Amino acid sequence: MFNSLHSLTALNKYYVHYKWYLIGGFFFVAISNYFRILQPQYIRRAMDMAFDMLPLYKSIAQAENADLVRSYILANLVWFGIMIILFALVMGVFMFFMRQTIIVMSRLIEYDMRRELYGHLQTLDRHYYNTHSTGDNMARITEDVSHVRSYLGPAILYNLNMVTLFALTIYAMLKVNVTLAVYTLIPLPFLSYGIFKISEIINTRSKIIQTQLSHLSTLSLEIISGIRLVKSYAQEARMVDMYSKESADYTEKYLSRARMEAIFFPLMVTVIGISTVITLWIGGQQVANGVVTPGNIAEFFIYIMLLTWPITSLGWTASLIQQAAVSQTRINDILHVKPSFTNGNLPYPDTWNKLRFDAVTFSYQSSGYNALHEVSFDIQRGKKIAIIGETGSGKSTIAYLLLQFYRAEEGQISLDSTPISEIDLNQWRSHLGYVPQDSFLFSDTIGNNIAFGERDNNATNEIQNYARYASIHQEINDMPDAYETVVGERGVTLSGGQKQRISIARSLIGRPDILVLDNALSAVDTDTETKISAYLNEIKETTLVNITQRISTTMEYDLIIVMEQGRITEKGNHAQLMELGGYYATLYNKQNTFTKPVE
Repeated sequence: MFNSLHSLTALNKYYVHYKWYLIGGFFFVAISNYFRILQPQYIRRAMDMAFDMLPLYKSIAQAENADLVRSYILANLVWFGIMIILFALVMGVFMFFMRQTIIVMSRLIEYDMRRELYGHLQTLDRHYYNTHSTGDNMARITEDVSHVRSYLGPAILYNLNMVTLFALTIYAMLKVNVTLAVYTLIPLPFLSYGIFKISEIINTRSKIIQTQLSHLSTLSLEIISGIRLVKSYAQEARMVDMYSKESADYTEKYLSRARMEAIFFPLMVTVIGISTVITLWIGGQQVANGVVTPGNIAEFFIYIMLLTWPITSLGWTASLIQQAAVSQTRINDILHVKPSFTNGNLPYPDTWNKLRFDAVTFSYQSSGYNALHEVSFDIQRGKKIAIIGETGSGKSTIAYLLLQFYRAEEGQISLDSTPISEIDLNQWRSHLGYVPQDSFLFSDTIGNNIAFGERDNNATNEIQNYARYASIHQEINDMPDAYETVVGERGVTLSGGQKQRISIARSLIGRPDILVLDNALSAVDTDTETKISAYLNEIKETTLVNITQRISTTMEYDLIIVMEQGRITEKGNHAQLMELGGYYATLYNKQNTFTKPVE
């Protein structure tokens, strides 16, 4: 348990940053409880005054000055009542400021934590995302941060309230009578031990619950994201059963913890009941012996009632602390992950002549698959190359290395003599355009999706021009809301070809120095591909890397590279490769030979 609670020390930096909120909150809690403690004392004084004066009043009830005594008693009771109400009002004011400091602090820290966690996730590379599911990351950035906030707000607030109230109450009890106070407080150590043991069990079960919640989040995300596939295979019932089983498992784990938490309240009530009986028994004897007054007994009963809620809330706050400790451990697990490679610090060179792959070798750590073996080629600036090969030949890996999703294990990729690994990563990627085969669109308007790729604010005015270059402008205008059409989650309302062309427009609007197309034209027809190719042939300032399985007769390539099992097997222009008569020539002939149909 202590190892888990140690994770909460990661929050110390926030306590320092928001120290005045915390100090102010402690001050307001203490002042509020000080006025709370004064109320039983004035009730005791009122009762003792009444007990002292009532016999006198009864003895002179028929005397002329009886009304004076009666008025004196009533005036004092009214005065005591006014003071008690006044203390309650002052206490309420300080309770308001107490929440305005500690609860506000917890919300500010929650914001900082989400921002830090999200920012850190942005710095992690593909190695991390290959081994961590989206649902798990979402659970940590939402549920886990919320659990930590509950600790920073309610748990700290009620624990501060409990500590100050305990200190003030016990001090007040000891001032009245040490013997009676000691007997009344005897059950509390047993209560503390019981809370400690129960908290250990809750901590263990909280870890299990959080792990199951992450699994449930991942499953629900996958089912909803793939709902079209689920429906196309008529697997709705199967998915419902799968989700129901996982939900039932989560429910059972949660109920297991809830059953343990349920022990807290009966334990608190039992302890309070024992303290009350002891107070009545010992206090009654001391009243009979004249050691304490009846008002003192009433005062002690109120003190016990004042301690009831803090003691009762101790179980709840202990549960919040345990949940927060588990959640903070999971958050720390992410924050402690470092990118698999360091970012460069050199600026992007404004002028360069050649992009070079020099004996680049790479394998994926997660699978151990050897994707590239000593791949070498040069791309002159402003030239266009095609990379062709079968599935699994290593084509897309070249794109990933260009974008620095990964770093080469051996060899080097460089601009002239400058390794791209030494160039600032943000600057490097800001000069690249990338269109994957599985084009991702945000649940936003078409116009905003295209504008996402802009490098400056002026490009927004050219959205329609770049949509024309990507041969999608007319189709967008035919939609009811044109460029204001919301495409739905991941562009679900559009066809594959439309998503690809919007992605192409998004990459072009940034005017990239290097444009990487990874099977980006696989879902478009030949006529559309011809129109897009015509524009790409015209832009001389952009270096084009087109990764494809389909040989375009309209694209003017300066270099064509053929990949097979992670190695370059052919390299040259179209005429050279046709003369060679290898894989490229065979593929070209297959794709451009039309067989007369049998009659």
